[in-house]
Amino acid sequence: MAGGATVSYGGGQNYNGGVTAYVVFTCMVAAMGGLIFGYDLGISGGVTSMQPFLEKFFPSVEKKKERAESGAENAYCKFDNAALTLFTSSLYLAALVASFFASSVTKLFGRKPSMFVGGLIFLIGSILNAIAQNVALLILGRILLGVGVGFANQSVPVYLSEMAPAKLRGALNMGFQMAITIGILVANLVNYGTNKISGGWGWRLSLGLAGVPAILMTVGSFFLPETPNSIIERGNMEKAKRMLQKIRGTNDVDEELRDLMEASEASKKVQHPWRNILKPKYRPQLVICSLIPFFQQLTGINVIMFYAPVLFQTLGFEDNSSLMSSVITGIVNVVATLVSIFTVDKFGRRILFLEGGAQMLVCQIAVGIMIGVKFGTNGQGSLPNSEADLLLFFICAYVAAFAWSWGPLGWLVPSEICPLEIRAAGQAINVSVNMFFTFFIAELFLKLLCHMKFGLFFFFAIFVVIMTVFIAFFMPETKGVPIEEVNRVWKAHWFWGRYVSDEPNMNDEHEMDTVAPNQGA
Repeated sequence: MAGGATVSYGGGQNYNGGVTAYVVFTCMVAAMGGLIFGYDLGISGGVTSMQPFLEKFFPSVEKKKERAESGAENAYCKFDNAALTLFTSSLYLAALVASFFASSVTKLFGRKPSMFVGGLIFLIGSILNAIAQNVALLILGRILLGVGVGFANQSVPVYLSEMAPAKLRGALNMGFQMAITIGILVANLVNYGTNKISGGWGWRLSLGLAGVPAILMTVGSFFLPETPNSIIERGNMEKAKRMLQKIRGTNDVDEELRDLMEASEASKKVQHPWRNILKPKYRPQLVICSLIPFFQQLTGINVIMFYAPVLFQTLGFEDNSSLMSSVITGIVNVVATLVSIFTVDKFGRRILFLEGGAQMLVCQIAVGIMIGVKFGTNGQGSLPNSEADLLLFFICAYVAAFAWSWGPLGWLVPSEICPLEIRAAGQAINVSVNMFFTFFIAELFLKLLCHMKFGLFFFFAIFVVIMTVFIAFFMPETKGVPIEEVNRVWKAHWFWGRYVSDEPNMNDEHEMDTVAPNQGA
């Protein structure tokens, strides 16, 4: 960009100003989008393990549980029910579809309207779930929750990225993942408490409380300012300057404002991001943005996040014990995500990916062996307290490994390897693949558990081996590498170097050789 300062993500130029209380407040309100996603991830598995919920909506599942307890039904299959599966998976299919519309709303109308729409629709969905009297209304509520999640996942990370000072952008983006893990933990705690409510209506409270973070995000969006980037996109430069001064806490914002304006002009010239990403020189980004979210879901983590209480019940835990075990894994998830936030820029991405993969592999094999020995192929058996504790330890160690590696890095790495001219396409691929396979696992897990039994853990372990080998051979370290300089990383790689050309970016249609900081993911 002629006349503009080149700005990098990896410790390049720093603008004037710092972290203001105003920015902290706005980012906390925006992070409610992460909480609603996390809460929903955690709440559904607990609710589907509650006896009153199953008796009302899925009586056939409750009867299968009773037969399994008497030995007349294979215990691995007691939750295998198409309608019950649809209750969980419908949200993620709706989120996948909604994300395409949400990206257009976010771009055309701003980040605030998108957050408001997402929060409002999620709130309506939580109300419908809380008052549902039949399966149809229950699933309709889940679909609306999915639409809300789709809008929140598109708008909130963009909002956080654009409001944050450049030096805190990475931490705040991973803070969105942190909000998701906190939402999961809160959901597990809520389920543990509501399961003890007499009268059999605790599940309604569990589902209805999803409206609390939705209300906070919906109401908060009225008070949130629009980002300077969004204001510039609408052509109001003076208003953008005043907003930038307010959130940076200084009047000296001319340099950052100029770079934002130049980046906005550059982004308007990018006409064909999908055509660009198919060029050979962007083959690394295309492959990484496709395979990272694919592998992230095939780790098997959603077996734990979606169905932890169901899984623990299948393994012989009592209702309250299974919910408490989910609380423990939720706490581990939060703590391990903090580990990732504080170590990712110190040790790099590759070491966390590789260590996490090795640890998950060991834990999955250990869990599979323990379940196979104790429960066999019919699921009948029991675990002494000491062995149950050991099983829970391995599951927690698996969750920890995911939470400091493939969890946050599955979102971070695809977002930081795509230059401006393909960023929209790269992010769309990342989100779409992630949501599709989230839906895929949610839809098939209970059936896979029924047919593969304890072998399911070995099934996911095979994918952990494949994806860890993929990282070892095909994922170079991107720590501290500016987005506009990431080409040199691919050119130096033994495999990707054959695809990445030495042509300067100016030879490509509408490509720029510098990137302003607030256009990053």
